[in-house]
Amino acid sequence: MTVPSITTPLPGPKAKALIERDRLAVSQHYVKDYPLVVKEASGMSVTDPDGNVFLDFAAGIAVCATGHCHPRVVDAIRAQAGKLLHMCPTDFYTTPVVELAERLARIAPIDDARVFFTNSGAEAVESAIKLARSVTGRPKIVAFFGGFHGRTLGACTLTASKSVQRRGYGPMLPEVHHSYYAQCYRCPVNREPATCDVECLDHLETLFHTIAPPDEVAAVVVEPVQGEGGYYVPKKEFLERLRALTREHGILLVADEVQSGMGRTGRMFASEHFGLEPDIITLAKGIASGMPVAAMLASRTTMDFASGGHGSTYGGNAVCCAAALATLDLLEEGLVANAAEVGAHLLDQLKDLARRHDAIGEARGLGLMLAIDLIDPALVGPVLEGAFQRGLLLLGCGESAVRLAPPLIVTREEADTAVAILDDVMRSL
Repeated sequence: MTVPSITTPLPGPKAKALIERDRLAVSQHYVKDYPLVVKEASGMSVTDPDGNVFLDFAAGIAVCATGHCHPRVVDAIRAQAGKLLHMCPTDFYTTPVVELAERLARIAPIDDARVFFTNSGAEAVESAIKLARSVTGRPKIVAFFGGFHGRTLGACTLTASKSVQRRGYGPMLPEVHHSYYAQCYRCPVNREPATCDVECLDHLETLFHTIAPPDEVAAVVVEPVQGEGGYYVPKKEFLERLRALTREHGILLVADEVQSGMGRTGRMFASEHFGLEPDIITLAKGIASGMPVAAMLASRTTMDFASGGHGSTYGGNAVCCAAALATLDLLEEGLVANAAEVGAHLLDQLKDLARRHDAIGEARGLGLMLAIDLIDPALVGPVLEGAFQRGLLLLGCGESAVRLAPPLIVTREEADTAVAILDDVMRSL
């Protein structure tokens, strides 16, 4: 079990020295939530250069599914690196690409799936946009308010999480429209959640009747559980009605599972919780325990790019695929089940925490994709900083939420430690 150990006031002198070097050499358009400097990491623990040890409930933004530097993943990387580093899968055949594609196709909630590999979630989303437009011959795409799909131009156009992610980068991709997601807490449509009849989707039908005729819509892109927008779990009826609408109008449904996929919600794909069968799925983050690989999956009939029309030099890199295969082994051997079990326990603890602190409006989530939503958005920064000073790594999401997305190896004891630290932070506020 990882226990936080803060022995040097944060940030310590060695951390400060690296922060100063970073300030002079690295693009500084990102504002860090708190001054964490990472020297090394293992399992659930992160160590800074001054010897402080942190309990990691951020996992590199939900990336390090098997924990930091899992020995089996490291061994797979080393073994593959000694045989083959790279041959472009666009032009040549390699065993790791075929093996990983076969594994993903076998477990995906898409019949007869084929796989296209990229380097990042944003590139997978870009690929989905191109594929949907190409295969349907339609120009329009619909996404959702609160959604986050990446920062490349097309993915950024779909993103509607925070204005700073779009400001100054226009004109954006044309023919992209947004509708309401099932954000039941602070719902923008129905202020009485008890009477909810997923009226949020009425707005999508309004789009169809006004500015986005459904016969011109190539795809609707949705996160089965919304990530950066606030870790919202929709009512099952939301996704059921959305799937029915897209099928009615011959629109492809793209499930962006970049953050929610690969076991994080207690199922391999979050779509499985809702019986959702997408036409296209995008994956990244937890797929390879920190190595840069992502994927877009579609049925054999949908995956119909023109020859040479789309590609990726590094997508499906041999070493990254080896890491992904080792990750899948670990997920299937018990980590997905652990995410469900420990996640349910942690959510109960967070709900109890919310009952004890009036500053917390709601605790929500699925599996190990959890959040507490604060009544006052201005408290998010102090909560993150307070947790950091006590040795717990967290991240914010949405306007007013603090997310808990630990590696899927987390134990009940570590979950209880995180909640105890949060309790202490909330009392200090």
